[in-house]
Amino acid sequence: MERAWPAMGMDEVRAALTAPGARFEMETVDIRGVATRVWKNAPPHMAALVRLSRGHGESPATIHEDERVSYEAQFRAIATLAAHYRALGVGKGNRVAVAARNLPEWIVAFFAATVIGAIAVPLNAWWTGDELAYGLSDSGASLLVADDERWHRIAPHLAELPALRHVLVARAAAPVEGATRLEDIIGTPHDWARLPDRDLPDTDLTPEDDATILYTSGTTGKPKGALGTHRNFMTNILSTGYAAARTILRRGDPLPEPSRKVSLTVIPLFHATALSAGLMGSMAAGHTTIYMRKFEVVRAMEIIERERVNVTGGVPTIAWQILEHPDRDRYDLSSLESIGYGGAPSAPELVRKIAGELKAAPGNGWGMTETTATVTTHSGDDYLHRPDSCGPAVAVADLEVRDEDGVTVLPTDTIGELWARGPMIVKGYWNKPEATAATFVDGWVRTGDLARIDAEGFCFILDRAKDMIIRGGENIYSTEVENVLYDHPAVTDCALIGIPHRILGEEPAAVVHLAPDTHATEAELQAWVRERLAAFKVPVAIRFSSEMLPRNANGKILKRDLKALFEDRIAA
Repeated sequence: MERAWPAMGMDEVRAALTAPGARFEMETVDIRGVATRVWKNAPPHMAALVRLSRGHGESPATIHEDERVSYEAQFRAIATLAAHYRALGVGKGNRVAVAARNLPEWIVAFFAATVIGAIAVPLNAWWTGDELAYGLSDSGASLLVADDERWHRIAPHLAELPALRHVLVARAAAPVEGATRLEDIIGTPHDWARLPDRDLPDTDLTPEDDATILYTSGTTGKPKGALGTHRNFMTNILSTGYAAARTILRRGDPLPEPSRKVSLTVIPLFHATALSAGLMGSMAAGHTTIYMRKFEVVRAMEIIERERVNVTGGVPTIAWQILEHPDRDRYDLSSLESIGYGGAPSAPELVRKIAGELKAAPGNGWGMTETTATVTTHSGDDYLHRPDSCGPAVAVADLEVRDEDGVTVLPTDTIGELWARGPMIVKGYWNKPEATAATFVDGWVRTGDLARIDAEGFCFILDRAKDMIIRGGENIYSTEVENVLYDHPAVTDCALIGIPHRILGEEPAAVVHLAPDTHATEAELQAWVRERLAAFKVPVAIRFSSEMLPRNANGKILKRDLKALFEDRIAA
């Protein structure tokens, strides 16, 4: 007989998981003058996490190509590099930039900085030389760890960076001038197990100390550096665990004993999703993380089969590419337990396909650079029942939907701007007091997202406030129209944008990417939307893209790049 669902209500789950003495017990502490609920059992800082990770011993921490690095070897590399940073004069509060693709060295360089109280500055590896120089200059980084490709982009700009005193280059193809080879300090990943057995350098760290500067995606204007604390990152460890436990209790199963998982990570570590929501929890739990140089769907399926990967995802595009590939059935993907993603809304159809065709649990969540990733999470049966939601907030976070005045809290299921609060909210923007004051208010961050929250606390993101289309005074939320387009069997990627109209102000237009071996016309898709939504929401024009739509590093579609497809209508 099929079990009734849900087995437990949200309030009941929260009470059980956060009870005194439970793993997810909470306490209230003062954070910058604001009483804030925090996870009582979270590690206090990065150094404590790295020491904890050493307890996983010879279990593999990372796999990259033929490099398999154990937790013990990784710890030795972090301790050795941290001591070298200290010898170079790097201390608490100094900035250490990391500019590289996903490599075992990236993780070592990052933690070597944060365990001694320096501020790690992960730079976007997709940036040009000018953009990388901006990040180095804006942060005032005194030390840079870069891979060979990023070093060649940065080297022509060294004269513009007087604060940058030391550069370590990993995997240099030729001798480097004006820098030191990282391998001269710690060797290659194959050598790390033979490094000296030493502890981390002593450092006086607290949960509220500065830990990172993560740059916003910068879809408009210059990126801003979000100044994160050790507590921000440690919060995600238990937030992820809490969300997983909540899903299990909601379906009526007992909580299992912790077990190590294998994860295939194909999104960049410089983004909060991979770094905070992914790496921090893996370090604590002893999971194995596999990194690919570049996502290639066949290569990914080969790795999933060979390494018995349990978890993958990152952005919806990855799941779609696996689902759509004509050779998928040739690979054993049965080890997959969950496919999660964040950073961009996903089609309800994707949720159903992951569960139905891949027999894996779909997962989603909402967060932003300013929230150090996770605020809401959504998975399992809850996700299948509400596929257009990003889930409820974790127990230490609060969400509110407010009116345009930024003060009035709106009733349940009313659309307004989403505000978030909790121990994952960053301190503010690096050296930008005006932008900080406008965005961070009394412990809350105003997100710029338009959302509604239902009676059970499930959050529904409708649009970015700046992306909402206003047609003749009528609001059109892009996600609503995109979800209808996604429900069409031929559509696997789409975006709704506003194009100028002389009388109405704006009109909706769409760009879609069709699944292989399918066909749909503009008129057919317009009729599809017209049957399901009000007439004013129907795209006045639809353009077809042969490729998946352009995205930035955190998976958000670059809508500004799509407007050029409608120049004929704009000119008219």
